[in-house]
Amino acid sequence: MMPFVDRREELKSLREKLKGEGFELIVIYGRRRVGKTRLVLEAVKDLPHVYYLAVEGDNLRHFRETAERVFPEVRYSREDWEGTLHALKGKVIVIDEFPNLIKEDPKVLSVFQRAIDLDLLNSRTKLVLLGSSVGMMTEKVLSYKSPLYGRRTGSMKLKPMSFFALKKFFPDASWEELVEVYGLTDGIPFYITRVKLPFWEWLEKELSDPVSFFRDEVDFLLRYEFSEIGTYKRILEAIALGRTTPKEIRDFTGMKHSDITPYLRNLIAVDLVVREVPVTEKPTSKRGRYYLADNFLAFWFRFIYPNLSRIEEGTFDVAEIKQDYPHYLGRVFEKVARQFLIELNKAGKPPLRFIKIGRWWRKGEEIDLVALNEREKKALFVEVKWKDLRGREARGILKDLERKAELVGLDEWEKYYGLVAKRVEGKGELREEGWQVWDLRDFERLNSFEAKV
Repeated sequence: MMPFVDRREELKSLREKLKGEGFELIVIYGRRRVGKTRLVLEAVKDLPHVYYLAVEGDNLRHFRETAERVFPEVRYSREDWEGTLHALKGKVIVIDEFPNLIKEDPKVLSVFQRAIDLDLLNSRTKLVLLGSSVGMMTEKVLSYKSPLYGRRTGSMKLKPMSFFALKKFFPDASWEELVEVYGLTDGIPFYITRVKLPFWEWLEKELSDPVSFFRDEVDFLLRYEFSEIGTYKRILEAIALGRTTPKEIRDFTGMKHSDITPYLRNLIAVDLVVREVPVTEKPTSKRGRYYLADNFLAFWFRFIYPNLSRIEEGTFDVAEIKQDYPHYLGRVFEKVARQFLIELNKAGKPPLRFIKIGRWWRKGEEIDLVALNEREKKALFVEVKWKDLRGREARGILKDLERKAELVGLDEWEKYYGLVAKRVEGKGELREEGWQVWDLRDFERLNSFEAKV
């Protein structure tokens, strides 16, 4: 098992709750593979605890058998959930994939509620419920309609780690190689720990492996949430191929507007798709666009899904991915640059302390990132390029950015203009001229600063 990496704030918060004096009902959820189990096991590793991974059926019997191995007194308790939980009163109880208990018997939620209210609430019991089905966890466990509503003392939606966490997994890798890895793995620990360097050698070997996780992974992800996955896959494919507006998705899938809306809503609810609007507009803006929520989905639908037959036959050449990868990484690098600016913001480094950051677009004009401080009326406009740029190219991009910034309509605001690229020749000169310019060499400086904090 690889050493535990990152998640410092989440781990600290969880451990504080587990070592507290009172009752805790902690709900931890997030998409499959995001690292929920590893986080909780790290938090409880030096505490007496029961860890149980729920299965498709007969969970009470399996749970009791698991608990008895740690706390033998459980075998003398009443053989139902309430009796078993009573026998574990004051202990740390972790139930992973809790939705499987609900599928087996929806009344289990009311049973747990009763056990908490009548028995556990005034004890030191720590009950931790984990779930990968985001839809079921939010609807059945966290919503106000749930029998457990009002009982939980804490909840955590675990998200992928940041790009900069990859440096802890691959300390000797270059920043360029880390961007390539991030384009496949995002910040999802399961995928990160599968990758070996050199990246392209590993990918070629992985795609030729008959038991590679690439083949069925997306189907597994979708079946955690949906019973019928064909239409969802078609919509995800459309978005991965750059169809980001409702009309473009409809045209690609052949669906009607009224038909596609609930599918998009469901995909957003389970964190597979995000809807974005221009950063200067309200969330209800009709200019919304849809994007895949993580890079693994984008990579899979762009490079793996269309080529599954050839991969199975052994006739697919990884060079085809490598050839198109720089273009694909343009979008990935925007996500990286956004995280870079947020880290700079935390460190008080940019020319302004921004409150929100996002894309902007209107009538064919786009700006990759706009960071705003609405109280001080300051704005930072940034273009992102996964390219090596000469000084003249960089200056041209920045001049055009000035032009586009005028279209945003932030009159009388203090404006700054920036560029994030793979490498910028003459970066110092551009900075002396008043531009904000960063490249991968600045990632190393930020990383060194973070390591000292």
